[in-house]
Amino acid sequence: MSTRIERDSMGELEVPAEALYGAQTQRAVNNFPVSGTPLPAAFIHAVARIKLAAARSNQALGLLDEQRAAAIEKAAMAVIDGQYDEHFPVDVFQTGSGTSTNMNVNEVLATLASREGVEVTPNDHVNMGQSSNDVIPTAIHLSAAIAVHTQLRPALVQLKETIDRRAEALSHVVKTGRTHLMDAMPLRMDQELGGWSSQVGQAIERFDSAQQRLCRLAQGGTAVGTGINAPEGFAERVAEDLSRQTGLSLVPNDSFFASLGSQDAAVELSGQLRGFACVVMKIANDLRWMNSGPLAGLGEIELEALQPGSSIMPGKVNPVIPESAAQAAAQVIGLDTAVTVAGQSGNFQLNVMLPLVAANLLTSITLMSNTATLLAERAIATFKVREDNLQGPLARNPILVTALNSVIGYNAAAAIAKKAYQAGRPIIDVAEEETDLDRATLERLLDPAVLTCGGIPQ
Repeated sequence: MSTRIERDSMGELEVPAEALYGAQTQRAVNNFPVSGTPLPAAFIHAVARIKLAAARSNQALGLLDEQRAAAIEKAAMAVIDGQYDEHFPVDVFQTGSGTSTNMNVNEVLATLASREGVEVTPNDHVNMGQSSNDVIPTAIHLSAAIAVHTQLRPALVQLKETIDRRAEALSHVVKTGRTHLMDAMPLRMDQELGGWSSQVGQAIERFDSAQQRLCRLAQGGTAVGTGINAPEGFAERVAEDLSRQTGLSLVPNDSFFASLGSQDAAVELSGQLRGFACVVMKIANDLRWMNSGPLAGLGEIELEALQPGSSIMPGKVNPVIPESAAQAAAQVIGLDTAVTVAGQSGNFQLNVMLPLVAANLLTSITLMSNTATLLAERAIATFKVREDNLQGPLARNPILVTALNSVIGYNAAAAIAKKAYQAGRPIIDVAEEETDLDRATLERLLDPAVLTCGGIPQ
């Protein structure tokens, strides 16, 4: 590999000839051969947005000349557009402040900006009025807020709307309810799916609430939260510019000391992602159980056949989308544990696990966004109901006798249920023999569709 010599405050270093970055980035590449995984592109783009907003703000405040500001702006826009993603190689597991990534962006933007015929340096110009200690926390909030707004929330809305459409279409289908995986009182499929819809809807509410804290930025706190080297009005101007860039309502946090020393909003968002992962796991497992069979399981629904399910058993088809969803949910739950530990790693004026927080948050948002879309489009929207498999067990369900509790008492009802179950007979036939209730009354009291409406049977 051909190289060139770059210099920083520590001396000279060989850098790949074609690299847009300089010595500080190369030192990080050399120092952190840990996972082979760089920070997500969305995070790098968020840092570039901050640099763009800073250049504009510094120019407006008379600290950066128009030509340099324009050159940095042009370079930042190119990075935001994803044109140079391959030039950000620093590993996730790097210095805890994310300084290496901040300098990686500074160096790339300085190189690109200098191509406009003006000298632009990484520290004095691109990083003007900033510190890694406020840039990286700001980029965590910014990248996560953008991802929630543009990816996660639309995916959850789509999932809820898909569930609601299927629920309405299946409101006539009555099935056996299950508690402890055992037969219970009947319910309609729109009621069952309505539970899923409510779970997703409340998750949306929780993400909307968490988003409010994400939109409070650290930018302006610089090194320790005092704002040293950041001019008056800089924080407000940067937040306003980022708001115009993204359509989000971004403001400086009311305490830069809190923004630098803690990651409370990120931990909150991670917790909400974990909560939604539990929702996903619930829905995925319900779908798997309902689809089980097709002959020896419940066989209540038939999920769309998407691919062969076995390399040895011809004709086998598996519930691959719910299985994928459950694995993604498990991963998010694990990532949240790491974010929780990282959130505790604030020492005095700086949290020192910032890159981990950034990577895990964006990974979790991506996993849950894509999973919600897949569940909506390839599982819930397309499954078929096997009504023939629902009606037989429903008619023989001995738990229907619960509707007679208020008429004949719990113990008498239990005896009827036991006899019906042992004989494999419909509950109505046994109840007609064991009580003085006539058939018409029993048909009214034990009608599964009526029982789904709740209340005391009349």
